[in-house]
Amino acid sequence: MARTAAQRAASLAWLVTVLIPTVASAHILRGAQGGFGSGFLHPLSGLDHFLAMFAVGLWGAQMGGRQVWTLPVAFPLIMVVGGIIGISGFHLPYIETGIALSILVLGLVICVAWKAPEWMALLLIAFFAICHGYAHGAELPLAADPADYAIGFVLATGLIHILGIGVGLLVGRLWRGRVSQMLGGVIALGGVYYLVA
Repeated sequence: MARTAAQRAASLAWLVTVLIPTVASAHILRGAQGGFGSGFLHPLSGLDHFLAMFAVGLWGAQMGGRQVWTLPVAFPLIMVVGGIIGISGFHLPYIETGIALSILVLGLVICVAWKAPEWMALLLIAFFAICHGYAHGAELPLAADPADYAIGFVLATGLIHILGIGVGLLVGRLWRGRVSQMLGGVIALGGVYYLVA
């Protein structure tokens, strides 16, 4: 029965990635962006960012303990460091690949229910946060109001983390954690899509 559910989840993930016309390089936006509204909507409309942020919350909930809050709190804080690097104009190569890998790897660790030591989970989260932060920091100077854009962006990111935690806590025990693991598999397939697209 669990195998059938996993196959259905995989089919659904494939269908979503085929039907949603999301451009793999959704970051480094071109042209002037708005203020708070644009910043708030960007994480919600960019499937790559949404999947990664959701996965951070879901993985924290899956691991339990302090990780329920340490992972989702650490990610945006370290993302600010990546944002500063992006604003400074310093070039970091392969950022889009790092973003795609964040979705794939976070999906996989959820899929296999990896209970990583906290320091290792934070190190992994930090690497991916730098990638996401850099991409959005590089686009921040293009915003009509960079401060408002950043506030909206961080607020939406936090809400997506909270959604991931909420879903993880609600479904985490269903079928001995297999529902969370299936969600991780769907997220990982999204990462594969962004790597090959």
